[in-house]
Amino acid sequence: MTKKTTYILFILGLPCLAVLLFAVWVNMHILSYGVHVIPVSSIHTSSTLLVFGGGMERDGSMSVAQRERVNMAISLYEQGRVSRMIFTGDDGARRFNEVDAMAAHAIAHGVSEDVIEIDRHGYNTYTSCYRAAHEKDLKHLVVISQEFHLSRIIYFCNRFGIDTRGVTADLGKQGVRGVIWSTNIREKLARVKGWFQMEITKPSPLMFYK
Repeated sequence: MTKKTTYILFILGLPCLAVLLFAVWVNMHILSYGVHVIPVSSIHTSSTLLVFGGGMERDGSMSVAQRERVNMAISLYEQGRVSRMIFTGDDGARRFNEVDAMAAHAIAHGVSEDVIEIDRHGYNTYTSCYRAAHEKDLKHLVVISQEFHLSRIIYFCNRFGIDTRGVTADLGKQGVRGVIWSTNIREKLARVKGWFQMEITKPSPLMFYK
């Protein structure tokens, strides 16, 4: 390899290294919001829960991750820690109807309909947190998702002015694709995108109509 070739590769490699280091910094910054993840025993009574949709299977049933999120909300309700339970996710206008499936599962397991609210336009994490702050005017929240997702949720909600704590739902059995892609690579990329959304582009929330 000639000196000229080495020099060219070095020059080309610098931007790649800078991008990589930036992505690492963003991930570490957002992961630092994980300090706001708390044990169930620390949740006050009469808490407002925001429960995030987690996808649907092709047959219309809830994904494992989504069911575990709702199950955690049900458990907190049974312990008398919940006065308000908001399910946020897709209403079917974008892909599948997550929110009605979540509500039906909670009601079937004893949660009172009077406690349940539905945010039908929570089409992504940024939008759900934006709507919690600007549409519902929430000031304090307990958010429920899996550990890999919680830091980004708390980052968004806190930056939108909501005092937010997170509770970890079980991940459930995931296939190899889920472990490698959804909970690792995809989430790392989503943190970088989320930082740009919150700090630079500040987009309007997503909206779809049936």
